[in-house]
Amino acid sequence: MAKEPIKKNTFKIKESGKYGEIQISDEVVAIIAGLAATEVEGVAKMAGNITNELVSKLGMKNLSKGVKVQVNPESVSVDLALELEYGYSIMKVSEVVQDKVKAAIESMTGLTVEEVNVRIAGVALENE
Repeated sequence: MAKEPIKKNTFKIKESGKYGEIQISDEVVAIIAGLAATEVEGVAKMAGNITNELVSKLGMKNLSKGVKVQVNPESVSVDLALELEYGYSIMKVSEVVQDKVKAAIESMTGLTVEEVNVRIAGVALENE
């Protein structure tokens, strides 16, 4: 019995270009969002589910860990789960994350970001 290939969601951003069409995978948008969020001072790491945690313990990097994206023809919605460093303002760090993720996705893909939802899943202490 042959395995069926996994079909990933893609979004066509240009119907016809000079040489053909351009498509962006949802996974690419999620990776852009995750990398932009982790660049913000005060963000310790992305928080994922149990599967993501097991994958990272095996040494495999999942760059879209803690990120869920929904790409529509008109816009993108992003949900992030973050672990913050102790001592940082949750509101200030969250606002910077929202701004940075929105700017990164819009500048790299040309898509319009409708919303960036941030969920604080934990606080990292210095001794950990």
